[in-house]
Amino acid sequence: MDAKQDNCKPKVFYDPMSMNWSEKYSDKIDVVWGKLPDFLRGTLAAIAVFLLGVSFNGEWINITVHLSKQLGYFKAKNFFLTDFKYFWLSSIAVSYSMFILIGGFLHWYFYVRQRDTPEKWKCQPHKFLSPELERHEILMGSFTLFVNCTVSSLIACYVANGGWSMTYYNINDYPLWWFVLQIPAIFIYQDYSTYLLHRLYHRPFLYKHFHKLHHKYKQPTAFSVTAIHPVESVHLELNYALPLFIIPCHWATFYAVCLYVYYNGIINHSGIDFKASWWQPWQPDTMFHDNHHQYFHVNYGFNCEIWDKIHGTYRRKDMIYNEDNFDGKPICEATEEELKNELEERMSENPAAHRGENYLLMKEELVMNLKDKSE
Repeated sequence: MDAKQDNCKPKVFYDPMSMNWSEKYSDKIDVVWGKLPDFLRGTLAAIAVFLLGVSFNGEWINITVHLSKQLGYFKAKNFFLTDFKYFWLSSIAVSYSMFILIGGFLHWYFYVRQRDTPEKWKCQPHKFLSPELERHEILMGSFTLFVNCTVSSLIACYVANGGWSMTYYNINDYPLWWFVLQIPAIFIYQDYSTYLLHRLYHRPFLYKHFHKLHHKYKQPTAFSVTAIHPVESVHLELNYALPLFIIPCHWATFYAVCLYVYYNGIINHSGIDFKASWWQPWQPDTMFHDNHHQYFHVNYGFNCEIWDKIHGTYRRKDMIYNEDNFDGKPICEATEEELKNELEERMSENPAAHRGENYLLMKEELVMNLKDKSE
């Protein structure tokens, strides 16, 4: 009898691509978390996002190598990838550990612990990724993380073995004004070139064969950052690294910019209503990129919305956007079905997440647009 009952029990399959551990131990984590002071909880959450940003592209190993060279630990003078396997294995081990543990913590902090009150924190409070898409996101992100770690390990090993670049370590090798000026120079290059590449990947052919994968997630989470096609990911990673080989870059300033970019990459994909701080007048709120995932071919910028305003790709209230329309369409030209879908999408947004433009359409505006259409 007991044997039959055991055979009837459903078999439990351990899924390594699931963050269910944070849900399983939610009550225990919450007890410990509740005992911490408010300032410490906020600080730990910010550090978790920062560490996750370092791990997503495997950049922690490059930072470690450059810091070691600064301190004189690496003095090799050759162009070979000596001991690459150690760099690669270290990068994989640390990055995946952060991906699972810290990513799982952030998932718990918002998507488990505060799931009952999404209107207080979520950009699209009435919509969540399905369990199937959550798993797909983590699975795809894990695979691309493997590729990213391999590329980062190659660069780190090359640098450690004395490979040529324009990176410097002595701050006095170049004028002090250049040490300061290279920070905005690197940032503007990375952000604007990424905007252009992003728009390129939204052209029909490249979108269909590469970038469409990333847009399976209309309600993005932090795991969406690496859930992109590996070809596109390598393209972007090499684009980020290019300044190291074309202009003199102090390693510390270069990676300070990179860490800022990666940190905000997680924030922008989190699906959480984060507002840019007062000292970041260039930085859009999270809702800006969340709108990009929700409406597809609009708001291509990452850390500066000015590129979209200059090039006319900034979301407009009188336009509708969807996956099949690559350039947007005036509301007055929308079909009845398109208008219905557009209204549903706009109603699903959290109005509190918009600091400026209110994208909800009033009855009078709809009547006016339909009147324009009939004329």
